[in-house]
Amino acid sequence: MLITHDTRCALDTVVDLVNTSPDGGAVTDGLASSAALADFVRRNDVSDVGVMTEDDLQSVRTVRDRFAAVFAASDQRAAAAVINELVAEAGTTPRLTDHDGYDWHMHYFAPGASVADHLAADCGMALAFFVVAGEQERLRRCEAPDCRFAFVDLSRNRSRRYCDSRTCGNRLHVAAYRARRKEATG
Repeated sequence: MLITHDTRCALDTVVDLVNTSPDGGAVTDGLASSAALADFVRRNDVSDVGVMTEDDLQSVRTVRDRFAAVFAASDQRAAAAVINELVAEAGTTPRLTDHDGYDWHMHYFAPGASVADHLAADCGMALAFFVVAGEQERLRRCEAPDCRFAFVDLSRNRSRRYCDSRTCGNRLHVAAYRARRKEATG
């Protein structure tokens, strides 16, 4: 599956957004304040966002919960239903743009859109491409028992199981190794 730069950025953004939720694995709400939302916007290079208010914060939390439902969807039809609602409500307006040193790419949000509509449109379309390509199963949650972070499995053989192999994966492999050694010596 060919993933363009802007689609990859939108996928990274939606994963980061879902992972800010305590229900998504974060210890605390990563969007607990307007300042946290502003940090999220900066961290993910979300463009064309003006001054954000408490209303924006609540709207982004709502969008975050709906994106979490896409990662939890049992099949393509369920994922598509949520994505269709998000993208339609955002007033999707596809347009080509070349800003901030990036080559031509697509934006799906309308000019002047709220940050919630911006995220719903651009991230929703990125997820839609995965559903259309029959790759919805690549939208996953970490299999570590104490982690629920979302991630997009971009491995060739669709075999990624952990949000980060250096933390969750290694931790579980070391624990399994120690358990085997303990059993062998005990």
